[in-house]
Amino acid sequence: MSRSEEQSRADIYARITDRIVADLQKGVRPWMQPWHSGNGSAGASRPLRHNGLPYSGMNVLLLWSEAAARGFASPIWMTFKQALELGGAVRKGETGSTVVFASRFKKTETDASGDAVDREIPFLKSYTVFNAEQIDGLPADDRGQSEWSRDPIERIDHADRFFAQTGAVIRHGGDRAYYSPATDHIQMPPFAMFRDGGSYVATLSHEVTHWTAAPHRVNRDLSRYGKDRSERAREELIAELGSCFLCADLGITPELEPRPDHASYLASWLAVLSSDKRLIFAAAAHAQRAVAYLHGLQPQTSLIAEAA
Repeated sequence: MSRSEEQSRADIYARITDRIVADLQKGVRPWMQPWHSGNGSAGASRPLRHNGLPYSGMNVLLLWSEAAARGFASPIWMTFKQALELGGAVRKGETGSTVVFASRFKKTETDASGDAVDREIPFLKSYTVFNAEQIDGLPADDRGQSEWSRDPIERIDHADRFFAQTGAVIRHGGDRAYYSPATDHIQMPPFAMFRDGGSYVATLSHEVTHWTAAPHRVNRDLSRYGKDRSERAREELIAELGSCFLCADLGITPELEPRPDHASYLASWLAVLSSDKRLIFAAAAHAQRAVAYLHGLQPQTSLIAEAA
């Protein structure tokens, strides 16, 4: 990889992380923005590509943030070329939004012994997409006009079935929600203590994301969770993102107000994100991996893939 390519990739990490840090400094969690927007009456959803496939990982955060900041209600995004292929045209003067593509390529190098070895090199590229509301001439369905909807009770039943299929041990009682690695169980307050079904599901989604960390699941290291403040903040960020991703997949609008124990993490998140420009990308990838694992436990595996 050339020096200019390395600098370009670093600039992408820094630009996106700086934007998230700026939101956190205002007390705003950018990944929660879609549920404060004008689209709040519709079911929560991941951002969708022009072909209806959902974005994943970091791109979910980027496009949720863009939609909230610019008042877009449509979940559909596409490139300039894709808009043309669908018979539409991006309006003159419209500015696009950044999404990223992460992958790896193999490079053959010579080691100290003179032998040829293949080394995998990660790379990150950015490209520009436009929201359907910035495009004229699209069919109604491609503008996101025909909103899918479910009865709220049916939607919660669907979530209950989803969590049951994971096999996680979920106990109810007390006034705290947490995952205990020692006993490998999730503790939840009684359902009646929550404001509504969506709040319950959002909280359980957070805890079940923690649950995926066990060595025999996705094997995310929690050994320093109770000892290192930065590691704790990192894991809580993963769980919070996992909760948002999962609620969107289930079509459930999460709680609008942050949990009291998460308010204290804002300062920690600011500290770790400011010092590590790649942390939010890693956290989003870990959250995506956790949610993909949970989907994989369902009778019919979700189409949400790990790749963005």
